[in-house]
Amino acid sequence: MSEMIPALDWQAIFVAPWTTDFSIYGWIFLMGFLVCAACGLAGNYLILRRMALVGDAISHSVLPGLAIAFLAANAWTNRQAAGEGIDLAVEPSGHGISYGFSIFMGALIAGVLTTLIIEIIHTRTRIKQDAAIGITFSTLFAFGVVLISVYADKVDLDADCVLHGEIAFVSIQPFFTIGTYQLAPSPVIRMGLVAFLTLGLMVVFYKELLVSSFDPGLASSMGINATFVHYALMCWLSVIVVSAFEAVGAILVIAMLILPGATASMLTSRFPIVLMLSLLHAAASSVLGLHLAIWLNSSTAGCMVVAGAGIFCVAWVFSPSQGMLPNWLKRRRNSKRLPSGEI
Repeated sequence: MSEMIPALDWQAIFVAPWTTDFSIYGWIFLMGFLVCAACGLAGNYLILRRMALVGDAISHSVLPGLAIAFLAANAWTNRQAAGEGIDLAVEPSGHGISYGFSIFMGALIAGVLTTLIIEIIHTRTRIKQDAAIGITFSTLFAFGVVLISVYADKVDLDADCVLHGEIAFVSIQPFFTIGTYQLAPSPVIRMGLVAFLTLGLMVVFYKELLVSSFDPGLASSMGINATFVHYALMCWLSVIVVSAFEAVGAILVIAMLILPGATASMLTSRFPIVLMLSLLHAAASSVLGLHLAIWLNSSTAGCMVVAGAGIFCVAWVFSPSQGMLPNWLKRRRNSKRLPSGEI
């Protein structure tokens, strides 16, 4: 058992990440919080609309977008280098478009197309939405696998990165600079912009999002275009998922979309409080997951999801209104009040 569970070194696990190693783990925590916050805020509306698996569909369907974008960027770079008479094997940098930007745009376009295809199948046929989601994401994911298999020598995609991301390496990514001042790693800046825009859009369009999520018919009677709001939400969800893809991968992003909102909804029925509790869940799962990953020497993103699931389990058991333990105690008290012989 001692080999399976590492020794608990308090200094190395709980103190060093916030003191001597803060320059590394501080960025990891911030990236984890931004991902969980953006995903959790958007995930609340998915839960209201009973569309939780749309995030899963988008996260899997970005694979062909990644492959096609990489191939296109690679071909463009090779063509430019050939026109200039440069051997990229000797001088690989400074030519072609940015690989990072092109891959991000390819994945984003794939995510948006996924949401559109799902809606077209669902609205133009008799196929239910869950079946449309399954058809779309499995087909596009398989298409991406075929592309990578055919062009395996030209596409360099790490399977571990696709599955659970590379959030642990965020601190060694290129920094975004203003003049000579290094502000933050570029992935953190990008995810921070997405998270703040997500929060800002939800504040500005709070009424439209809430009413159209609860009752599209009522939204239409109030002059709100529920269809436009739905497509806008799905497109922005694609931006969030693609932005988080590099950090947490295709498998774990769906958990970060659902766990914060599901946990918060166990504790209250007031939606503004649900949104605030989602942010608290994001912060708590990021901190606990970071320490768990250091202790177990495991995937940081995976440990953040495990920590978030643990918080959900605590809410599930002890929630005053919906928890298993309070409900069991209430039933037990009610059964004792019944007269003897009465069922």
